[in-house]
Amino acid sequence: MKVSTPAEMRELDRTAIHEYGIPEVVLMENAGLAATQVIAQHWSVGGQCILILCGVGNNGGDGLVVARQLHSRGADVRVVIVGDPARYGEAAATNLHMVQRLGLSLVIAETLEPVTAGLDACTLVVDGLLGTGITRPVSGLLAAVIDAVNAAGKPVVSLDIPSGVNGDTGQVMGVAVRAQQTVTFGLPKAGNLLHPGAELGGQLWVSHIGFPPSLTTRDELTIAVNTLLPLPPRAVDGHKGSFGDALFVAGAGAYFGAPYFASLAFLKAGGGYARLATPRSVAAVVATRAPEVVYLPQAETESGTLALAGLEGLRETASHVDFVVMGPGTSLHPETQQVLRDLASAVEKPLLVDGDGLTALAQAPQLLRRRIQPTILTPHLGELARLTGLSVTEIRADRVAVLRRVCVELGAHVVMKGAHSLIGLPDGRVYINLTGNAGMATAGSGDVLTGAIAAMFGLGLPVDAATRMGVLLHGLAGDLAAASVGQDGMTAQDILAALPAALAACRAGEAARLAAAQIPVVS
Repeated sequence: MKVSTPAEMRELDRTAIHEYGIPEVVLMENAGLAATQVIAQHWSVGGQCILILCGVGNNGGDGLVVARQLHSRGADVRVVIVGDPARYGEAAATNLHMVQRLGLSLVIAETLEPVTAGLDACTLVVDGLLGTGITRPVSGLLAAVIDAVNAAGKPVVSLDIPSGVNGDTGQVMGVAVRAQQTVTFGLPKAGNLLHPGAELGGQLWVSHIGFPPSLTTRDELTIAVNTLLPLPPRAVDGHKGSFGDALFVAGAGAYFGAPYFASLAFLKAGGGYARLATPRSVAAVVATRAPEVVYLPQAETESGTLALAGLEGLRETASHVDFVVMGPGTSLHPETQQVLRDLASAVEKPLLVDGDGLTALAQAPQLLRRRIQPTILTPHLGELARLTGLSVTEIRADRVAVLRRVCVELGAHVVMKGAHSLIGLPDGRVYINLTGNAGMATAGSGDVLTGAIAAMFGLGLPVDAATRMGVLLHGLAGDLAAASVGQDGMTAQDILAALPAALAACRAGEAARLAAAQIPVVS
């Protein structure tokens, strides 16, 4: 499913109206009807007092449609317009006229009092105050209304996006409504899926409101939900080399988990042959936990980290494998950091860089630009800050734009890890991943991700698809682990153990069903 920015949605609206001849009032009617269907599905409507809060843009017009539709189903509808209705466009003004002709309770609020009175009386609130296009903090009466809605404790259904959430970034513009359900129109907006907006919206629904598929699937829309991709069949006569031969350069004296989780996750996610190059002292420990991995004990510094003396051997091994992962738990030791930079320059195979490898390359990003073979980077926000020179706050302010810029400038595939991880491709496309949960915020989880991505390449997917599927698979394994043991106390070991079941679900198509259920479509 494609995802739009507010500007892109305005262009889709314009095209639908002016090129396809679909009247704006029809689009607005379809939007309001879709929201009414969701409301009726979740709450008793007949005889219930429902407060409809409308702003003075098209979002308010959608709310007026909902008011009419709920009235027709027997609800006691009370409409409060916050602002001057003289500002309504033609479609919204038409719906205002219909609401007035129906004799519904309607107040134009100049103070907070009509809102608080409505909140006291109602059992449900419909939020049609602000749409997706806000660009400055909410203030004045609108801010007070939003605060009152949140304080009232009544269930809320937001139209298109919770009022106060930025439609591009998901950031809160001063204050924002907290909804139980959000019905978005045309396509999901980026702000519906990016946190904190995603959390504030509750359950997200989407209605295409009558747009032809040529609009909602157009190539110009470069953001999309990360969905299940078909996996190559597993050859019945295959051997371990048939499913990928990967080299993991990982581990240090203080980091035994990272090399273990990364290399074993490759095998658990369907990869065939995992080689682990790690300091000698680390290999002796990790081998007792993962005998399935092939070990390449390396020369080490006095601190137990990878030493320059092993660089030539690493280059030679890298030339014989299909895929290289470097950086998990390798430490910030200066000599080891130099090993990683030199190796990144020398490897002529697809390369995934994680953890301390990202810190090493942040000091020499030109090495990434010079690479011919594909590069995958898997930073969390702190590591991305080091790569870009931006602060974490600056990145959070517009994650999609920052990610797209990094991918294009470095010519790399980049996974911005976090809640609803973002996957950026070198051509500027961005995918928002919806699998996963808060229990995955635990040490070692990212190392499992590196192995999952490498395994998807080993199974035969191209790098862009392998990156996307690795992220989806990793999140799905986290969801299965959470269902089994709960999010609290879940560890990377639990995610690792769930990888085979997650992969089986992907092959059976269940992951597609699970992912689709996260954004149900209102037909």
